[in-house]
Amino acid sequence: MEQDSQRHLSFHKMHGLGNDFVVVDTRNAPVQLTSAQVMGIAHRQMGVGFDQLTVIEPSEKADAHLVFYNADGSFSAACGNATRCIARHLMDESDVEEVSLTTERGTLIAKDAGNGLTSVNMGQPLLDWQDIPLAREVDTLRLPIEGEPTATGMGNPHCTFFVDDAEAIALAERGPETEHNPLFPERTNVQFASVLGRDHLRMRVWERGVGVTLASGSSSCATAVAAARRGLTGRKVKIDLDGGQIEIDWRDDGVWMTGPTMHVFTGTFTTEFLDALK
Repeated sequence: MEQDSQRHLSFHKMHGLGNDFVVVDTRNAPVQLTSAQVMGIAHRQMGVGFDQLTVIEPSEKADAHLVFYNADGSFSAACGNATRCIARHLMDESDVEEVSLTTERGTLIAKDAGNGLTSVNMGQPLLDWQDIPLAREVDTLRLPIEGEPTATGMGNPHCTFFVDDAEAIALAERGPETEHNPLFPERTNVQFASVLGRDHLRMRVWERGVGVTLASGSSSCATAVAAARRGLTGRKVKIDLDGGQIEIDWRDDGVWMTGPTMHVFTGTFTTEFLDALK
């Protein structure tokens, strides 16, 4: 973990619409974080706090490779808002308007959308039950769960309920019971969405391995895809999240997500802190 003479590990704190991240750049110095260290860093009183931690690694195929961890130390193959935040950071760093990033989800292209906004192509949604994945063959458009939610894979599994009033949902109760539904062998992210118009949704999210979050990029993509599949909206929508508004456009080449990002600060973890978490 030596990155300077005092062996302090540098990190960035970023957020996209309040969906917040700790980002560790290991392109120049390899770093191995244990699950205990990830969970310790995630603690909002005794660490820094985050919804996801992202490690930037070197890539031979792209500008960088991204690895994502949830606040409970579990691995995640995709994190849309973190991808946008890091893409903005790398574009600013190299003074370019486009970067490519490899993830377990595949290679993602991100672009400067102007006016301080960043777009990323999150790839095509996964709609077959075994790809999401689900535990058995069912209709992914209307799952055999009360409320008939829709299942979508965006590199991680999603379960979207369409309700009259997303504000009225007891998210802290409904979220975890659905996250652990046996139909989802890898658990699932959970969304509750209300239709405000043909191009406008209101959505709240419970993230797998995290809990209630102010926003979620992959959840926004999944919700937009689910709404379009069910004929509730078109393929391009605005989504009002607890942390602000994001735009999703399901195009022929994938699901594009556009929104603001924020680099809050850069800091260092002390060796004392990291060693205490081993």
